[in-house]
Amino acid sequence: MRNIILLAIWVSMAPLVSAQKVVRYELHVRDTVVNYTGKECPAIAVNGQIPMPVLTFTEGDTAEVVVFNHLKESTSLHWHGVFLPNREDGVPYLTQMPIAPGERYVYRFPVIQNGTHWYHSHSGLQEQIGMYGMVIFNKRSTDPSLRNSIDNLPTVPLIISDWTNIRPEQVHHMLRNGTDWFAIKKGSVQSYSEAIGADAFGIKVENEWKRMAAMDVSDVAYDRVLTNGSEIQSIPDAHGRIRFRIANGGASTYFWISYSGGPLEVVANDGNDVEPVQVDRMLIAVSETYDIVVDVPHGHTYELLIQSEDRTRTTSVYLGSGDTIPAFRWPTLTYFDGMQMMNDMMRMNGEMDDMGMHMSLKQMDMNAVMYPEMSPGTYQRPASAHSEHIGHTAVTSGVPITLNYAMLRAVEPTNLPADAPIKELRFTLTGNMSRYVWSMDGRVLSEEDKILIHKGEIVRMVIYNASMMRHPMHLHGHDFRVLNGQGEYAPLKNVLDIMPMETDTIEFLANVEGDWYFHCHILYHMMSGMGRVFTYADQPQNPLIPDPDKALRKLYRDDRALHLMFSNDFATNGNDGMLALQNTRWSLGAEWRLGYSDHHGYETELHLGRYFGVMQWFMPLVGYDWRYRDTGDDEKETNLFGQTNTKNDRALLSAGFTYLLPMLVEMQAEVYTDGNVRIQLRRDDIPLTPRLRMHLMVNSDLEYMSGLSYTLSRNTSFSAHYDSDMGWGAGLRLNY
Repeated sequence: MRNIILLAIWVSMAPLVSAQKVVRYELHVRDTVVNYTGKECPAIAVNGQIPMPVLTFTEGDTAEVVVFNHLKESTSLHWHGVFLPNREDGVPYLTQMPIAPGERYVYRFPVIQNGTHWYHSHSGLQEQIGMYGMVIFNKRSTDPSLRNSIDNLPTVPLIISDWTNIRPEQVHHMLRNGTDWFAIKKGSVQSYSEAIGADAFGIKVENEWKRMAAMDVSDVAYDRVLTNGSEIQSIPDAHGRIRFRIANGGASTYFWISYSGGPLEVVANDGNDVEPVQVDRMLIAVSETYDIVVDVPHGHTYELLIQSEDRTRTTSVYLGSGDTIPAFRWPTLTYFDGMQMMNDMMRMNGEMDDMGMHMSLKQMDMNAVMYPEMSPGTYQRPASAHSEHIGHTAVTSGVPITLNYAMLRAVEPTNLPADAPIKELRFTLTGNMSRYVWSMDGRVLSEEDKILIHKGEIVRMVIYNASMMRHPMHLHGHDFRVLNGQGEYAPLKNVLDIMPMETDTIEFLANVEGDWYFHCHILYHMMSGMGRVFTYADQPQNPLIPDPDKALRKLYRDDRALHLMFSNDFATNGNDGMLALQNTRWSLGAEWRLGYSDHHGYETELHLGRYFGVMQWFMPLVGYDWRYRDTGDDEKETNLFGQTNTKNDRALLSAGFTYLLPMLVEMQAEVYTDGNVRIQLRRDDIPLTPRLRMHLMVNSDLEYMSGLSYTLSRNTSFSAHYDSDMGWGAGLRLNY
């Protein structure tokens, strides 16, 4: 409530801003090259460093940040979790125009809050390659909310991030094309051979019968995870109680945090103080911030371990000196246990059945079945050297105490005005992992109008996650109350991590005019469409956006952008390939088969279609089929329906549809302009082993194909197949 009152005071006192102390930073944004893995890769540095510099202010200051763009592309800076005028929020084409190459831009706003925050580019995918850093707002020395035992501790800022050697644009391209490469790299393919080895063959079959992709907890296989830009940090002179200000600046990675020297004492979240709570571990969602306190006894070196949720990468901070006491390493995930739970909850129509569990606030994690450490006796809790300092404690037995949102309690009441009108909104988080379309209520950002709200009303959001991924939903420019059972002490946050099957309720006071983004903070989910824009009624036009309609069209380009898919099999019996341009809804695709020697001839198909529905299983299409093969036989064959078969000599238009059947089989049905009907069943990616795939096709023209491919790299595989028209062949398949 205090921050809300301060925000209202600031709005009324805006003309006095110039009287405050001005703290100025100059930031120079330049292309650079980094080497985290033994391979040089392009990145973006600010003032010559990654992460960007830590910016420190005191409540009551005026922040002035001058950005010099030395890149060959535009950029921007968003002040995550910061209360400020809308035009300073840093979202290109929504609150400002982008900072063009060679230009400078000044962000200027009063600091009316305190706490741990961070800042990052909101332009394209720049956040992934270096444009992230911390912002710390210290309390005034006279602030009555100072907690001397906590606020006067030695403080260390930590920003966690993920790094991939693959260009982020290529990462996004691979995700939208349904790549399995990241799963191969992480060991999370969950192939049939692995299912048999885990006594889970039936689970795998049921999973595919319900048209689901394999279970996973993250999208990208990262090459490194970093803390303050490196894998290892050491603070040998640390002792006693230390406060860490931690931000998750990762593009798409959640991180487990644990400590070998005792429990973690959580004292703040998303820049807001909470009553201290002791836990063994915590999962920090993408873009969240937490302040934690740990004890560092003399005589040993203790490890603050930060581990990616998928358990593939770690980064550590070592505290103190002496023999090292390592933190507990969380075991490898048991994916088939998670697949079984997913099977139990997924209906055949793609909807989820929560079986009456009514999950919320991360108190029950449907993915927890994959965590072996949840079994009693697996985890050994480290002793606390200074437990007398710890606040209230979550009590459990036999398993690690894990932070959840129900444990968070504000240090002062956060009630909103009792007489304010309430506008209630309900959202369902939806998505299609195979096509990598992430949405709300089945619609992406560009398919929805801005959401109109009125100044002075309470906006209450009830959000249900109907997808199989967790989503950290972030609201710009406002804190919201999380209705977590703490009554008037409900905590204030600006990021809410919503797990699969969860329903959570948040509310905020609409008190700052402007256009404010509300979106999933997994970078690739946001770019794929999972977001909305709140706009205030009767607000003045933003002078920084001279043509709002044109700017909005440019904002919508992210999820409307076309992506290219290409595959070609250079085999001994012919050339077999496909090319497609797709976006959220539309698909334009071409296929070709060119036979050699005894199998000479060609086949080409062109289809234009639009996907419908939340799951996007159904796509009506129109097409053109052009083919010729000289068989030396003038006798006319018939197809499966007794019609004259034109599979060797056809130049016809068609109309039809594709539909995804159980077992992930694609059915394509077409009617040609000569009245012929063709129905085709096809599946291209049956995972026999992590790298070995089976491909099958049969159609009513009495054509069939079966083949195998072995993945060599993300763009190449060895292939061998038999085609009813082209015979046996083997070769190299290239894909993009």
